[in-house]
Amino acid sequence: MTTEPLSGTSASATAGGDYREITDAHGRVYRVGESDRQILGLPRWTMVALPWLAMLAISVFEYAFGAAEETLSRAHHWTSTNTFWVLSVWIFFQAAVSFPAGRLREKGILSSRAAMLTGSFCSLLGFVSLSHAPDFWFALAGFGLLGGLGSGLIYSTCVNMVGKWYPERRGGKTGLVNGAFAYGAVPFVFLFTYGFDTSNFHTVLDLVGVYVLVLTLVAGLFFKDPPKNWWPEEVDPLHRSGDTKSSLALAKNPPAVKQYTPKEALRTGVVPLMWLCMLCCAGVSIFGISFQVPFAKEMGFGPLIAASSMGLMSVINGTGRGVVGWLSDKLGRRPTLTYVCLVLAVAQFGVLWAGETGNQTLFLVFAFLSGFGGGAFYPLFAALVPDYFGENYNASNYGMVYSAKLVSGLFGGGMGAVVVASWGYIGAYVASGVVSLIAAGLSLALRRPGGPDHGRRTVRLPRVRQPGQATA
Repeated sequence: MTTEPLSGTSASATAGGDYREITDAHGRVYRVGESDRQILGLPRWTMVALPWLAMLAISVFEYAFGAAEETLSRAHHWTSTNTFWVLSVWIFFQAAVSFPAGRLREKGILSSRAAMLTGSFCSLLGFVSLSHAPDFWFALAGFGLLGGLGSGLIYSTCVNMVGKWYPERRGGKTGLVNGAFAYGAVPFVFLFTYGFDTSNFHTVLDLVGVYVLVLTLVAGLFFKDPPKNWWPEEVDPLHRSGDTKSSLALAKNPPAVKQYTPKEALRTGVVPLMWLCMLCCAGVSIFGISFQVPFAKEMGFGPLIAASSMGLMSVINGTGRGVVGWLSDKLGRRPTLTYVCLVLAVAQFGVLWAGETGNQTLFLVFAFLSGFGGGAFYPLFAALVPDYFGENYNASNYGMVYSAKLVSGLFGGGMGAVVVASWGYIGAYVASGVVSLIAAGLSLALRRPGGPDHGRRTVRLPRVRQPGQATA
């Protein structure tokens, strides 16, 4: 049976060349025929490299904060709980901006380039505010609010950019870019542990802000989204037989049956389930990032072990995202997510056990697992959302799921400090392990909207854009 192609065209213009719009058995439209260079003026791998660079820069916000906590508390005369609330507010706004920014991008009000440049300057202001804050509330507004909004704009734009340019193999590419958000902080973990004190904290934080500004600004200048429904010219979206990397990835993670709007995605019931699962995973991850170094010191481990455990956690947190993204292309996104949640649970109990027994080697081993599990779920969700709901509204749809982090940030950071103060590290780590197991259970219930893929091969009826014809 022949399926008539849809008559609408993308809202984005191309740099030149004809394209065809084809449909599959479900009526989903694919825009094919244009190369990445025709649209972007560059090969599409640059939309992996540049987001990777920007994510590398903003990683210092979250993943090095635990190492800086002690000096920040002394320098500003804050309690440890005050300091971690600054991080929690940052996490709240970093996650909260994702959905509204996505809606503005999809409506054409905010371009990806404008989002990146705005985020760059807000990020600079965040570190300058943390450096020169006259009081706790100023730091909350500067680092927490402005820094959170800035880094959130950069994060969401980078993650969504990769999925748009690599719709056929987004797992590994998304994991690579997402991973930079963790291991990019490793040099700063050691800097804040060994070279950061009350005598130089102004200079160090100001320079870190400039570093973030430069890298994100340079990367953001080249950002550009592909047209809606775009598909790479060398990949056939209707035929998934064969042994190519793209065919194998599409067989395990078939494209969404349609392009779901945010309202439609919500009505499927899958978005709320994803949100709860990410809430659990992100809360555990943020707890580990915030308290692993303080816990190591509490257990009597020296500063080298404490810093090394966090450095190892950051490296594996980042590299693990790339590895898991690649595995999900081969094993399927949903099963891989369940495995990651189970690893995260084992790591929480293991870190506690190694700390309580004073075993430094095991502590580093479980820090390895904690880092792996505490980051690997992010690219899986970033790839699952467009897998289930399509690419056209991915900025908004992923923004809804990612908003779980704004709640988990409060529990993992600020509330984590309250739990540690009330229950001690034993109670906190046990609770963290149990929450990870709950996340694993929730992941088992995730199902692709529209049911299983029943084959999408149809006869092509091309719509060709004539030279000089404008797109609607």
